[in-house]
Amino acid sequence: MASYSSRVRGDAARWVERGFIDQKAAQAIVADAEAHDRRSLSFGSILAIMAALLFGAAILIFVAANWEAFPRLGRVGMLFAIIFGGYVGGAGLKLADHAAIGEALWLIAAAAFGGSIALISQMYHLSGDEAQAILIWCAGTTLAAAALRSGPLTMAAVALSAAWLFLVGVSFWRNEDFPHLFMVLAFVVWLLSYWTRSAGARHLLLLSLVLYAALLAAETEVMHVAPVLAAVSAILFGLAVFLPEDTERIARIDGLLPVHGLIGFLTGMVMLQIDIGDDFAAGFAIAAAITLAGIVAAVVFGGRDSRGLRWIAYTGFAFELCLIYAVMIQGMLGTAGFFLAAGTILGVLAIAIIRIEKRMAAPASASGVVS
Repeated sequence: MASYSSRVRGDAARWVERGFIDQKAAQAIVADAEAHDRRSLSFGSILAIMAALLFGAAILIFVAANWEAFPRLGRVGMLFAIIFGGYVGGAGLKLADHAAIGEALWLIAAAAFGGSIALISQMYHLSGDEAQAILIWCAGTTLAAAALRSGPLTMAAVALSAAWLFLVGVSFWRNEDFPHLFMVLAFVVWLLSYWTRSAGARHLLLLSLVLYAALLAAETEVMHVAPVLAAVSAILFGLAVFLPEDTERIARIDGLLPVHGLIGFLTGMVMLQIDIGDDFAAGFAIAAAITLAGIVAAVVFGGRDSRGLRWIAYTGFAFELCLIYAVMIQGMLGTAGFFLAAGTILGVLAIAIIRIEKRMAAPASASGVVS
């Protein structure tokens, strides 16, 4: 797949040939695209980060496997040496214009910090559990991301905060308080993501907030949480669609806020319908109708510019059909009748999707041939 700057270079040449822009403007557009492309993660950068994670895991496994063979002071010294070398070495490589390798070393140092928490706690028999260790690990990674202005470290901090949320949120048998602290962590890391220029971290945070709402609904009352999640998500979707410049100025997630709004809406409505079930058929029917109407509205108002949003809507529509069958018409149709009805519905859905995709693509094709 061609890089972003390569595609822009080809587009700019075509625009000059057709007289849309002059050569000077084309050179300025290509220069800006190349500068933006250098700041983004390339395939080589992704491979370097993956290699760093594997290398960090190998170090931690080696140290853990040979833990008893090292003297106690040597163990602590080794762990701190890995952390110090990773952060300092990564900073040096960043300054030497080897950003991908520098970020990879920072991730190794962050992984070593997390392993150090577990291994030192075991060595000195410190009290605590896995969730507390992950929370400390998240705090350390957040501080490192802020100090080094690292996007990948910011994403790692989000992933650790989500892991802590999940561990505490599903630990119903431990009689622990619900992890409302996650909202504070999310707010701090969201602000940090502006400093580190990490749009990926904001994407992960929005998905983590949906997870938080789902766990909160399971902990408290679905009827109190799910409608709020669906309503807030619908409002965000509307703002993102009808005020795109204003919302993107705040969110800075490459115009994908409608996608997150649709995900949150579908999650809230599905939880609500599952909670209602067949105990209140009229209420389920109303919720199902609202869900289907929301999916159609998402495709109509936001689907033209986002293929990803359209396919999330299509997936949600198919799942909604299955949910309606499972709750409302399971007793009315036999297995053969269900397959006949489902095949008919999916066939109609396929035809509708094909027509929608062609209609969405038509304006773009028409604009490309105008000279």
